[in-house]
Amino acid sequence: MVEKTAVKETATFAGFLEEAYKDFEQTQRDLREIDILIKQSSAEVERLAQRNAQATKHLHDLNTNFETLPREDIRQAYENLNNVQQRLFTMRGQLEKLQSDQRNLERLAEFQRRLIELTDGELPAAPQAKKSRRVDDQSDVIRVIQTEEAARQSLVRRMHDGPASSLSNFILQAEICQRYFDVDAVRARQELNALKSAAATTFGQVKDFIFDLRPMMLDDLGVIPTLRRYVESVQEKSGLNVPITVTGVERRLESHIEVAVFRGVQQLLNNAMMHAQATQIQVSLDLAPELVTVVVEDNGRGFAVDEALSRNNQRIGLSTLRGRIEMLGGEMKIFSGLGQGTRAEFAIPLMAQLEF
Repeated sequence: MVEKTAVKETATFAGFLEEAYKDFEQTQRDLREIDILIKQSSAEVERLAQRNAQATKHLHDLNTNFETLPREDIRQAYENLNNVQQRLFTMRGQLEKLQSDQRNLERLAEFQRRLIELTDGELPAAPQAKKSRRVDDQSDVIRVIQTEEAARQSLVRRMHDGPASSLSNFILQAEICQRYFDVDAVRARQELNALKSAAATTFGQVKDFIFDLRPMMLDDLGVIPTLRRYVESVQEKSGLNVPITVTGVERRLESHIEVAVFRGVQQLLNNAMMHAQATQIQVSLDLAPELVTVVVEDNGRGFAVDEALSRNNQRIGLSTLRGRIEMLGGEMKIFSGLGQGTRAEFAIPLMAQLEF
């Protein structure tokens, strides 16, 4: 009986090693493929950079004869330069994303290599339990990488659609204003006022991005004052009434817990306004001795919960948020249906922070 058990354990462990080797080989193939894509994207970025330089020089040449050339030629030159700059910005973002993916795959490959080295040729006393633990560790690494990348992709999209697009036009608008001052002072003042307005809007967007990345209040005052200020900002911008209720003993929590709570409320409020199109939103926080619980309710149009929480659906970020909460030992529940509004709640154990 002992011999049969040993043979079975050996076979199970051998199967695990075989799967580990296959995963490692697949990661190596992925690395080779992404290396090819990086080379192709780098070549495209270089080509667009050259086109940008040519378009900039052409526009400069036109500006030297601003008063004699047709306005349509100048306008077309500005549009051409703007299009090239937009494509160059997009390709650079794509290249940075590929390079980030490459670094993440390299970390994963190193983890897999070390896992194989640690297990190769050794038969643990409880192979199935240790196999499960190692696979879980690998899954955690992958989830951390995916969560980080989802957050970065979201920020890149917002930066591209917001400040980056506006900033690419500022120099061109400033040059137009400068030229108009010599031929049409009234039009020049109008263009300058439009430029100032656009700059103020873009500055506000940049401040919002800085707050989204890491609110200074979060480090200085803690999560409760930061959330109250954030909710006030949401109300000012949206015109919605968003009451926030806090129960329990208000106190500072561990930094990573405060970040998780803030990001969770931020994500759920954004979903309620942008996707659910809610007109009423309620935020509640309960600070118990061993647990922090957050509830966000809205009267929006609702959605299919299973589909939204699918790993393949990153549109509203709930899968990413759930991953963050679960990595802290917590859980998240969503109650919703089409036309029924949404109740989202998550809880994070505070005692778990002693293990970090």
